[in-house]
Amino acid sequence: MTPPPATATRQHPALDQTLIVRTRNFVGDVVLALPALERLDQAGYRLHLVGKGWLGNLFAAYDWPVSVYPKRISDRLRLLRSLRPAERRHHSIDAITFATSFSSAVEMRLAGLRPFGYRCEGRSPFLAGGAAIVRGEHALASYWRLVSALLREEKPPPPAATLRLSARAHAAAAAVRQARGIEAGYLVVVPFAGGTFEKIDKRWPGFDVLVPRLLATGRQVVIAPGPGEENEALARFTGASILPGLDLGTYTALMRDAALTIANDTGPGHLVAAAGGALLSVLGPTKVEQWGPLGPRVGIVQSWPEWPSVERVFDAAMARLADRSAGDQASAVINAKWSGYQTDSVAM
Repeated sequence: MTPPPATATRQHPALDQTLIVRTRNFVGDVVLALPALERLDQAGYRLHLVGKGWLGNLFAAYDWPVSVYPKRISDRLRLLRSLRPAERRHHSIDAITFATSFSSAVEMRLAGLRPFGYRCEGRSPFLAGGAAIVRGEHALASYWRLVSALLREEKPPPPAATLRLSARAHAAAAAVRQARGIEAGYLVVVPFAGGTFEKIDKRWPGFDVLVPRLLATGRQVVIAPGPGEENEALARFTGASILPGLDLGTYTALMRDAALTIANDTGPGHLVAAAGGALLSVLGPTKVEQWGPLGPRVGIVQSWPEWPSVERVFDAAMARLADRSAGDQASAVINAKWSGYQTDSVAM
């Protein structure tokens, strides 16, 4: 499979101003914010991302500088002050926070920045401008609307994020496949998930039964556990190829080239969807209209308050493997639910 180009045409109008971007802390949120980030870039902002350590690897195909956000408040303020643009225009916005926490706005203001963000959690006095959160809105549309308010230009959001991968990520994934004897037609299973949804575990309990059934079809099954998940993966999924320690770029390239990835409601699902890979997302309590993965090759199996059965998930996987060109009816339904949005007015 030919990898997508590592660069894209960029258009920079006259704005040409540095913008410090505080990203959210979860992979899925950052992926869904990607269209908003690209829109800021195309508007002429020179983005400098601040967030988790994996940001640089995830966005290796983009020319956005990344700084890891420290744990200590004093170190955070020192970092933000060091990034404060020297060329800042009078009363101009020089930072945006996609995070909704009170501290994310306060820290930017204490560092001498003029941040833009969501007006929530009592943060308005610390913001130089912002937009309200619309409850029930899909996250991609919400981040897009926040940027629309900053740019004072209302546009409909794209149907999905499109994540570019670096040539290094594709080469690393190919090297891993060769070293482990993983052949074309393999499946990736993502049985782990961090966090909960409204205090309910997001992990589908059927993977222990599903993986042996998938292996019985003759296909190789790949599982790439994250830190602290390695021993559990080895104990639970004998017969699968366990690949610990992959960085996000390599992992995403590996999923993109798989025949199918079957995942919980978790960051890797959003990664493969945005990279253009085939995904079957197994959901329980998650509100799909807010957090469902979006992409041209996404399928969703969901039921609640009971989880989808193993039989249902297996049948859905076999159906998608039999029709590799299948479109995504589920994503079309999700898109229709959140495409009609309104941009908030801006208080500068």
